[in-house]
Amino acid sequence: MTETLLFLHVLAAFFIVAGVVVYSAFVLGGPVNRLARTTGEVLWGVGGLGTLVLGIWLALDIDGYEIWDGWIIAAILLWVLATGAGSQVSRSVQPRDDDSAVALPTAVVAAHWARTLLVIALLVVMIYKPGA
Repeated sequence: MTETLLFLHVLAAFFIVAGVVVYSAFVLGGPVNRLARTTGEVLWGVGGLGTLVLGIWLALDIDGYEIWDGWIIAAILLWVLATGAGSQVSRSVQPRDDDSAVALPTAVVAAHWARTLLVIALLVVMIYKPGA
């Protein structure tokens, strides 16, 4: 059971990264259409929920890990911060009928890159598990 949970948790992390990549394309000037935006939103939503739920489940399931371990709390905090930064980006990137690029305000672009850095930090914490 633990191996399955871990596989699904890592798969959800790949979904998060893929969602960030989709939004990076938008921020860098790629066209925003309904399908691409929906794909990015679904990847981020499924990945975010999956990593959180499965990660907590794994922390409770695996002997030697506790939900109050510092690296787990850090991962949850980074997840919350990344989700908060991403919500501003998600609201600002709306599809266009002509598939043209969207000119985004500087604050939205900064929020996207902040989310990207937070996701990278989250991955580093999850891989190296500092203090474990």
